[in-house]
Amino acid sequence: MARIAGVNIPTNKRVVIALQYIHGIGSKNASDICQKVNIEADRRVSQLSDAEVLQIRETIDRDYMVEGDLRREVSMNIKRLMDLGCYRGLRHRKQLPVRGQRTHTNARTRKGKAKAIQGKKK
Repeated sequence: MARIAGVNIPTNKRVVIALQYIHGIGSKNASDICQKVNIEADRRVSQLSDAEVLQIRETIDRDYMVEGDLRREVSMNIKRLMDLGCYRGLRHRKQLPVRGQRTHTNARTRKGKAKAIQGKKK
C-alpha cells in the first residue's frame, strides 16, 4: 500500500482515482499530477514502481497544498471571518447555512436535530 501525503492509497484502484483519496486533490489535480509524472491514467497503484511513487509524492509536496496544511488554512480562514464579525462569520458562529440557503424549512444538516416547542402549561 503506497503512502502519499500521510494517506494510505488503495492499491487496487487506478492511480487517478486513488490520488483523490488525498484531501485537496480532486479529479482535475489527479489527472494533472499523472501527466506531470508521465503515468498512464489506466495504470493501477499496485503496478507503480517505488521511483514513480516517489515522483508523485515529490510533485504533490512541491506543487499542491494538501491534508493538514489545507485543513489548517481553511479553519484559519473561517476563524478570521468569525473574528471580523462579518455576516459570513456570524453565520459560522451560529452554525447556520453560510451561502444564502433558506432556513425556514430545510437546513437540518447544519442546524441539527429539530427541537420541540414547549407549550404553555395551564
